[in-house]
Amino acid sequence: MKFAVLVFPGSNCDIDMFHAIKDELGEEVEYVWHTATSLDGFDGALVPGGFSYGDYLRCGAMANQSNIMSALKEFAAQGKPVLGVCNGFQILTEAGLLPGALIRNKNLKFMCRTVQLKVENNNTLFTNGYEEGEVINIPIAHGEGNYYCDDETLASLQANNQIVFTYGGENPNGSLADIAGIINKEGNVLGMMPHPERAANEIVGGADGLKLFKSIVKQWREQHVNN
Repeated sequence: MKFAVLVFPGSNCDIDMFHAIKDELGEEVEYVWHTATSLDGFDGALVPGGFSYGDYLRCGAMANQSNIMSALKEFAAQGKPVLGVCNGFQILTEAGLLPGALIRNKNLKFMCRTVQLKVENNNTLFTNGYEEGEVINIPIAHGEGNYYCDDETLASLQANNQIVFTYGGENPNGSLADIAGIINKEGNVLGMMPHPERAANEIVGGADGLKLFKSIVKQWREQHVNN
């Protein structure tokens, strides 16, 4: 399986993502600069964290105007897996690939620590390697990770089982309904604030995040290799 790691000016978790795929997962991966206009030849797309365009205007807003975003929207429309982490999640909401928005943390401070996540939906291509209700430890690093949406959108997310991760212990940022990660209705676009790529090896404090990437590869192989 071949992954693309999108890179915008200000991305700073692209190397972590590249390392998780290449060295921990053992799959193919390439960086794709924001000026690119195609994702042809890739099987999955990863939108990493950081501060794209310095978070000017609004987190993810300027990145959404980049050339690569048209290709990413086409990629998602084809049903291929797209994962956005932290700033990547913010970019996906700005692009309309996921509903809602990420606003300032409730305490108005940047947070960087490991938190507990609860797997609310393990019947997705991103979470099939986890148990439903499993509690995992994943780092966060964000100032604007407070997920918000209107009542109608929240009801839809709940009815369609699109809330994939919630904060299992303390809610660090004030997110509505403790939401830490959501998926689109089609099931191929996931956005989450915590960083699974920073939890891909026990040497850095835990490997709970590696299961997410293994889940993607497992389902892709079942669909494209084993058939």
